[in-house]
Amino acid sequence: MYNYPALITALKARGIHSLLPQFTDLHGVAKGKLVPVENLQEWVEVGAGFAGPSIWGTGLPRFGARSEYYGRVLPETIRPLPFMPGVAHAVCDGFAGEQALRTCSRQLLKSAVEKLSERGWTLWVGIEPEFFLLNKRGGQWQVADAHDRLDKPSYDLKSIHRNAAYLEDMRQTLAGLGFELQQMDHEDATGQYEINYRFDHALAAADRFMLFKLAAHAVAEQHGMVFSCMPKPLAHAPGSGLHFHLSITDATGVPVFADAADSVGLSRAGHSFAAGLLEHADALAALCAPTVNSYKRLASSASASGTTWSPVWKAYGNNNRTCVVRTVAGRMEWRLPDPSCNVYVALAATLLAGLDGVDRALVPPAPCNEDLYVVAAGGGVLPDQLPRSLQEALAALAADAVLTTSLGQEFVDQFLAIKGVEWDSFHQHISVWELERYATLY
Repeated sequence: MYNYPALITALKARGIHSLLPQFTDLHGVAKGKLVPVENLQEWVEVGAGFAGPSIWGTGLPRFGARSEYYGRVLPETIRPLPFMPGVAHAVCDGFAGEQALRTCSRQLLKSAVEKLSERGWTLWVGIEPEFFLLNKRGGQWQVADAHDRLDKPSYDLKSIHRNAAYLEDMRQTLAGLGFELQQMDHEDATGQYEINYRFDHALAAADRFMLFKLAAHAVAEQHGMVFSCMPKPLAHAPGSGLHFHLSITDATGVPVFADAADSVGLSRAGHSFAAGLLEHADALAALCAPTVNSYKRLASSASASGTTWSPVWKAYGNNNRTCVVRTVAGRMEWRLPDPSCNVYVALAATLLAGLDGVDRALVPPAPCNEDLYVVAAGGGVLPDQLPRSLQEALAALAADAVLTTSLGQEFVDQFLAIKGVEWDSFHQHISVWELERYATLY
């Protein structure tokens, strides 16, 4: 039990008058409302109430006991927001009818983590957020820094100098929210940055990424820019990934994946986990790369920088960034996700797919020790490719009975229905490319 009067007094002593209970909808977008801090016990034990059908992906009805979505505040996640004086952020778990909501993405990840805990194992996740700083000029979306024009802009210090005020505000804001920052750099596309911070256990890592996005949106807006998690806003430049660095420890803290004597540094369980990821990669694409635009990133297209890091092929290899699974230092880098994903769902599905590989003792193909882009350019034999479109990925998810059962049919049904409408909507749109190519050709 919590000492609510003491918690409320402590928050008020820090100038906090309101809480921002935040949950995450099916699209991975943060949602919430402002509530008075005086009613903290209600927000923790009952939850802040929201109209269930107004939230993407809940599947809740418009009337009855289960029409209300309750976001129950987790007191240990309460943190004052530097960019909203007097307001503290709090992570919520979704409930309906006084039961954990099976379509709540955070509840999905909790359930997956509990399955792992039954083995005495803990999943540790390092998340690498890549993003663009954009704005709209003359009705057109553009890179916010008009002077950021290099063909190969990775680690460009001039861009960092021009945007030092934004980066410093981000540093101060994230430090104030308890992030242990590791680095900030300019990435391989104009207007693209990456900010890295310390890894954590799976649920905390997902919570922290959502808080990162909330802060990044607010700080960018203060600087007249848009923080964008669009996977590929620039046609001839690399897109943004959201790579997951995955490692598992047992009850004694010993790494489960690592074997220094192995050619790629993985134990037998590590190889089987990687095999599970490759086995379910097509279905995982729907959840880790969940937008129409995601598949512009997942394509072996030319880049102005001369380099592309897109994980197009279903392969794994030691420190091989051309594979969808890169092994490094006894852990795995899962390179499929992009920052448009619902991080809770993507992590839950990734974990469940890997565990399926462990349970079935799956054996992956031989590790790849070639640059697959060089192989492709030379017409060599390539591993199977990931889905080329959201439609293909959705079909793969619908056909993957193992992953669907593990995640829960209720959630998967909601996801397929909503994303199916997104795909249909895309095909009702006539692009400028189509008009330019076909309007006068025939």
